[in-house]
Amino acid sequence: MRALVLNGVKQMELSDITPGTLAPDEVRVTTAYAGICGTDKGLYAGLPGSADAVPPIVLGHENSGVVAEVGSNVTDFKVGDRVTVDPNIYDGICEYCRTGRPELCDHLSAIGVTRNGGFEENFTAPAAVVYHVPNNVSLRSAAVTEPISCAVHGMKFLKITPYQKALVIGDGFMGELFVQLLQAYGVQQVDLAGVVQEKLDFNQQHYGVTTKYNTAQGDEIPADYDVVIEAVGLPQTQEAAIEATKKGAQVLMFGVGKPDQKFSMNTYEVFKKQLTIQGSFINPNAFEDSLALLSSGKLDVEPLISHELALSEVQSYLNGNISGVSKAIAKVSGAE
Repeated sequence: MRALVLNGVKQMELSDITPGTLAPDEVRVTTAYAGICGTDKGLYAGLPGSADAVPPIVLGHENSGVVAEVGSNVTDFKVGDRVTVDPNIYDGICEYCRTGRPELCDHLSAIGVTRNGGFEENFTAPAAVVYHVPNNVSLRSAAVTEPISCAVHGMKFLKITPYQKALVIGDGFMGELFVQLLQAYGVQQVDLAGVVQEKLDFNQQHYGVTTKYNTAQGDEIPADYDVVIEAVGLPQTQEAAIEATKKGAQVLMFGVGKPDQKFSMNTYEVFKKQLTIQGSFINPNAFEDSLALLSSGKLDVEPLISHELALSEVQSYLNGNISGVSKAIAKVSGAE
């Protein structure tokens, strides 16, 4: 079968490979769409993701498709079912799994990171991490269930009430998801800070953003927010997130910085304002909520998918040769 194989740092090749053996508790999925995200860019460049990707490996951890085969012990799926797959697989026995924090698992493995993923025509996954796609959700939209679930996991750390005023820093795909999520969770006012005026305008017109700040044009953000979500991962935006808070505020540091990156903050302000500063890692137990949000219409992701690529174009995108991307997905097969 056709697969886009990562053979080394910034080395990818379209190859014909032999499909993996299907274990009794696994499902084989014909990939319809595979999302491409910043994690894939990092893995392509040799950086760690949720775990290390050791070449040769097939990336693609954001996937949707159709069941092609089920293992002998699988009863919840049948051939032809439309599905999406949570890539993260936990050992279930380490300290973190046993204390309700599986995302911190000592032996985390992941489809599209430590085992072959969706940048191939067929991939296998434990049935335990496979989810039925609701009938009213397209496989194109379902391909981004994984990034939605990461945002939903982050939301679970926040104490959300309707009176709050929230700010999202970052007008990329994840920031745009958080704009919709905060409103779906009942926040009365959601504002957005970014650097692309067209995106800021779009989110105000289509997703109900109240106030927008173009920081590239010098717009200043007031220290007026109960909830701030940082969805960029740069020191300057992380510092801006702290500075935008009012007393008693919560800050979700969601953006992924480089492994050796640091930012500074005024620790007295953290004390004086009684701030809560929270990190968020991957997406445990969040796929059901994510699919429900898509099915209900409270999340509309189709307008955010700016590019649909062929597998042969993925490496060019990872090399930075395709511009103007909000969210890119690869069309892997004709499965629908």
